[in-house]
Amino acid sequence: MPAELIVDARNAVGECPVWVGEENALYWVDIPAGGLQRWSADTGQVSAWKTPEMLACIARHADGSWVAGMESGFFQLRPHNDGSLDSEPLAGIDHSRPDMRLNDGRCDRQGRFWVGSMVLDMGANAAEGRLYRYSAGQRGPVDAQLSGLIVPNGLGFSPDGRTMYLSDSHPAVQQIWAFDYDIDSGTPSNRRLFVDMNHYAGRPDGAAVDAEGGYWICANDAGLIHRFTPDGRLDRSLAVPVKKPSMCAFGGSRLDTLFVTSIRPADDHDDQSLAGGVFALNPGVKGLPEPLFNV
Repeated sequence: MPAELIVDARNAVGECPVWVGEENALYWVDIPAGGLQRWSADTGQVSAWKTPEMLACIARHADGSWVAGMESGFFQLRPHNDGSLDSEPLAGIDHSRPDMRLNDGRCDRQGRFWVGSMVLDMGANAAEGRLYRYSAGQRGPVDAQLSGLIVPNGLGFSPDGRTMYLSDSHPAVQQIWAFDYDIDSGTPSNRRLFVDMNHYAGRPDGAAVDAEGGYWICANDAGLIHRFTPDGRLDRSLAVPVKKPSMCAFGGSRLDTLFVTSIRPADDHDDQSLAGGVFALNPGVKGLPEPLFNV
């Protein structure tokens, strides 16, 4: 099945799709616009809310609200049907320089929210990015768990939660790592190369893990989503009609649809009119429900 456009969103940087089964709806963000968006699979209606800072990533809270990684740290968001949005700061980030924001993020299987940070200008080649773990109740600045990253991306967790995946999208790196993950303490260890994306088409961007343990990575600049087996072997590649797919997530009533967000470059979309859209694919495998933030 070819990729189906479900929303011609024209997002500057569409990211972090999250399927909410009880609503039969997909949520995602547009980072520079500070926008939270929702598509109803029942009606096709799209709703949008504006956040006070750039909005990088979201995780569904157990109480039905959202925990968000933004520019200055973590916030709780409560969108309302009238288009208004309540935004409450939860915990800050002590960035190493002022021109930074949070980036890719998702919860581990236990509900801890993992989020990376990056310098806004990728061209600076600054390895100032860090990886943070945020749990409920944290109020002071959140400590970094990993450092030395340029553009952290591709967070994902194996079905049993005992392997964590992380990539760096920067052209100077383009690698995906796997870690052993202690599910009790939420601690990654034994970092090792999982896939060197310099040997494949595209740069590694956002990712998802299916019910069989396959790791799906958006190949930015190549218009592909690659699936790698747990041993790091390329299993299949699916195409989307845009150059820059950004992140993917499983959803639909049977969790057998792969939703993909994308980027609309300011100066490179004449030959890809659907850039910035949200797409649906048939991946041939089912996913897992996205964990709720509840730790």
